[in-house]
Amino acid sequence: QVQLVESGGDKVQPGGSLRLSCDASGFSLFTVDRYAISWFRQAPGKEREWVSCINMADGTTYYGDFVSGRFTISRDSAKKSVSLEMSDLKPEDTATYYCAAEPGPNRCRVEAGRTVSGFGSWGQGTQVTVSS
Repeated sequence: QVQLVESGGDKVQPGGSLRLSCDASGFSLFTVDRYAISWFRQAPGKEREWVSCINMADGTTYYGDFVSGRFTISRDSAKKSVSLEMSDLKPEDTATYYCAAEPGPNRCRVEAGRTVSGFGSWGQGTQVTVSS
């Protein structure tokens, strides 16, 4: 069973930046490069929303429309870690951010890579608050 641990959440002012990390372990049947890893977020009272996905095999990245170039997802396969660099943060970015993993690096290209039901391994989340 893959274990995921998120870190880096904090309270920042509007326009600020944060870097979230997702550290993965427990790969047994497949190596990390056989996975897709996504970031989701969930604000209070709202459904969990897909943010970004990365193909761990070749590093191809995908983003939700609302990102508008403000976020960058990247991988360090050797460290089994995925980062989400966020800039120009807005109050509406306030949420708990989760990373999720599932075998099938090309999953990011299809709907399954952008839905909660498409991922079987989840971290506990890290809180991001954007407020002045």
